[in-house]
Amino acid sequence: MFYSVTFHLLAAVIWVGGMFFAYNALRPAAAQVLEPPLRLELWVQVFRRFFVWVWLSIGILLATGYWMLFSYFGGFAGAGIHIHIMHGGGLLMVAIYLHLFFVPYRRLKQAVIIQDYPLAGAQLNQIRQLVGLNTVLGIIVITVASAGRYM
Repeated sequence: MFYSVTFHLLAAVIWVGGMFFAYNALRPAAAQVLEPPLRLELWVQVFRRFFVWVWLSIGILLATGYWMLFSYFGGFAGAGIHIHIMHGGGLLMVAIYLHLFFVPYRRLKQAVIIQDYPLAGAQLNQIRQLVGLNTVLGIIVITVASAGRYM
């Protein structure tokens, strides 16, 4: 159980912490100091690196989460409401990420390659909104997961 909880927590911190940093620190700084073409290229490079960690985090979260659910709690029936909220919120976050990765991120990369900066900017704006939503959901999920047993 120790290793499952540890890896589960670390994966959540990497994913949600990375989104929080990107949304609240990197985004405003990049907008302040970089012109749009450079800013768009920066985001393509940042996402290319960060999304490797997100995929890894999702795999670890799902594997360790289901391992703990079925080996420690005995399945969904033995889990508290906070576990169900964490599970549902986590799956919603994964669905949002999958859409972000396969639709606006793919379009952003292509638009930057062909230097269609208005299209790239529109895709980056959609990504910003989805990352903002997932950041809020992630903070809620982490809060419920860590403090929910005391509700």
